[in-house]
Amino acid sequence: MAEVLAGMASSHAYALVDPHNWETRRELSRERFAAKYGTPPPQHPKLADESPEESNERFQKLGVAFQQLRDQLVQLAPDTLIIIGDDQEENYTDTVPQFSLYTGEHIRAYDPESKETTAYRCNAGLAKALHGSLVDQGFDLTSSSAFPDDLLISHAHAQILTLLRPDAPVVLVFVNAINLPAATPSRCYEFGEGIRRCLDELPGSERLVLYASGGLSHFSAGYPYREYGGPLTMGDISEDFDRRVLSWIEAGDADALKSLSSKDLLDNGEVEFRQWLVLLGALRGTEPESLVYEPMYRGLMGMGVGFWRS
Repeated sequence: MAEVLAGMASSHAYALVDPHNWETRRELSRERFAAKYGTPPPQHPKLADESPEESNERFQKLGVAFQQLRDQLVQLAPDTLIIIGDDQEENYTDTVPQFSLYTGEHIRAYDPESKETTAYRCNAGLAKALHGSLVDQGFDLTSSSAFPDDLLISHAHAQILTLLRPDAPVVLVFVNAINLPAATPSRCYEFGEGIRRCLDELPGSERLVLYASGGLSHFSAGYPYREYGGPLTMGDISEDFDRRVLSWIEAGDADALKSLSSKDLLDNGEVEFRQWLVLLGALRGTEPESLVYEPMYRGLMGMGVGFWRS
């Protein structure tokens, strides 16, 4: 039986960018929004209330939490790191699976923030075992044994690899979040439970860490606004919704998490919470050891970092 040592989760994108670069980064996001919709989004009124000094101070709490994740990964020294992330028409373009696994032997991850391309080993055997078990459990997921030029472009995965620089091989799990329709929150949680069942049935004693990359609430330039159709736009953060789901996570309330609907996620800028739900299903209601949340309007996101010791 494989041993799940820990679970980790975090936001990516702006959460991994130095706040001193947020102004430039935000203007690029506004330009992408304008190119797609014909007009730039309004400047969020809460920007005026969030000084660089104040937001930098709060961002330091996230920095400490990210450092704890890096330190824990070194201390735990897992045999494999499983990263659960979404793909925003990066590696999957014409065909967008709801769930997919990368089953190749190696990958070259391109980080769009650092512009670095770094090679990593992949645990193809574990990925293939997960694929077979999950299909047997009734999950219709795809697999990819190679990408063009062996290049991992998905920023949800590549940015976490840059953050952690793991020595261990990786397994890449892809969850559709941004291209609607997408799997329901309850199905994502069940998918995570299916992953854990497979890990529990594996022969041997492989030691694993699972990481969910995405969220929390944010309305990005690439958000599915046409499907959303509501009043919120780029730069909005659903603070109350974030805090509600985080309180359920802290309480290990699986029923509340599974009661969420796809509309709940869409209406609150929370489509990437699907990745967290997969992780939470695999952790079976384990309460987090630490959970940090900061709504950062200068960084366009409700940013979260969590750690679970399994």
